[in-house]
Amino acid sequence: MPAILSGITVLDFTRVMSGPYCTLQLADMGARVIKIEHPARGDDTRAWGPPFVAGESVYFLSVNRNKESLTLDFKQPEGRAILESLLGDADVLVENFRPGTLGAVGLDYAAMATRFPRLVYASISGYGHTGPLRHLPGYDAVSQAEGGLMSITGDVEGAPFRLGLPIVDLVSGLFAAQGILLALLDRKTTGKGRHVDISMLDSVAGLLTYQAANYFATGENPPRMGNAHASIVPYGTFDVRDGQLMLAIGNDDQWRRFCRVAGIDDLAGEARFATNPQRVAHRDVLLPILTPILASRDRDDWTRQLREAGVPCGAVRTIGEAMADPQLAARGMMTTLDHPTAGALRFLGNPVKFADGERSVSPGANPDADRAAPTLGQHTASILEELGMNAAEIEDLRGKKVV
Repeated sequence: MPAILSGITVLDFTRVMSGPYCTLQLADMGARVIKIEHPARGDDTRAWGPPFVAGESVYFLSVNRNKESLTLDFKQPEGRAILESLLGDADVLVENFRPGTLGAVGLDYAAMATRFPRLVYASISGYGHTGPLRHLPGYDAVSQAEGGLMSITGDVEGAPFRLGLPIVDLVSGLFAAQGILLALLDRKTTGKGRHVDISMLDSVAGLLTYQAANYFATGENPPRMGNAHASIVPYGTFDVRDGQLMLAIGNDDQWRRFCRVAGIDDLAGEARFATNPQRVAHRDVLLPILTPILASRDRDDWTRQLREAGVPCGAVRTIGEAMADPQLAARGMMTTLDHPTAGALRFLGNPVKFADGERSVSPGANPDADRAAPTLGQHTASILEELGMNAAEIEDLRGKKVV
């Protein structure tokens, strides 16, 4: 069975994280992604490290699998001619430059839509292509701060914190991939492409959901709660004998089951703890009671018994512990890819799965990771040969630093 996006060609002008994460989704779904990189330096993240493996940045390798690398200086006439040839057969163009950057060289959406009306053109930027801040560059940490996410992240009495990964870059890439798929679906009806305009600030604001709704309803800024929840108790991390446990008791039935496992059935029926609103109101009374009880057992003991009782919980694990989870392995989330210079390396697979009866994998249909990220310019010669160039012509372009 062919991959779902087989036959779709994507020209990838992106770098760093938001754009590459978008095109990673498309590549895993079977699209041909041609990553266009500067001949001298390529994607900025090729130089980001440590760690490096055989000189290759692990950061870059993590989000650029299943892609081809074409080094091209499209500001030179010969490079522009090559790009024009590629655009003629492309379905999608993805870029994450500051608005106006590609317009300065005639590669903005308005110019492309006139000459390539079927092209789906996706832009990811800090503030989008409209609005008073559209000219500013975008940075994940700045978007986390300006979008309000940092204000609700961190200890109750501590400073605001950004998340431990570039969540705005990642979710902007996901929204861009979603927009591209919608535009491709729309093209089947209209015959025309669309401009997918993704703002990092929009993306992080879109994640606020109930936190923003709470503000709209009350006019009050949500406070930082650490690992606790403003509307649910007990919910959060608790010290256990050999680590930490995350409890997420979301209803009164789960609360009663938790009390049974913990050997505190008498608390379950107390009026001040019997319902979630009462537990929230008496948070400062209840949590000190639970703390020594939870600290008396190991986390594996708690997770086993609580899961058997249907109580949501989980150990607070390191990345290494999480990556060793047999559940992730069973779901095909671990993959080993052979890189031309770095050798065999382990990576995460794609979370999107399509169920087929009793199988969690439909061969050929599911997003898949089967090719390691390319070395800089690895596919330049083969792509140019597809365009009809011979070895002498390609070598001439190399000498001129066009490719």
